[in-house]
Amino acid sequence: MATIEIYTTPLCGFCHAAKRLLKDKGASYAEIDVSGDSEKRQSMMQRANGKHTVPQIFIDGTHVGGCDELYALERSGKLDPMLAA
Repeated sequence: MATIEIYTTPLCGFCHAAKRLLKDKGASYAEIDVSGDSEKRQSMMQRANGKHTVPQIFIDGTHVGGCDELYALERSGKLDPMLAA
């Protein structure tokens, strides 16, 4: 199973939607809460090519993007192979 990291904040609806999709897929993930932690947010931004919004999702170290990109992978049939890797 793939290693998944998701940078989130507690009140983010897109974060909850992304986590729900991953849970529905049976995928486990490491959640990194960046609210109130500037070091974690800076790390996220560096890894995500300057993107500052949440969620930012990484699968096996590859930056997938945010919630919209995760759902686009699902619609195109590309998410399941990534999660199975």
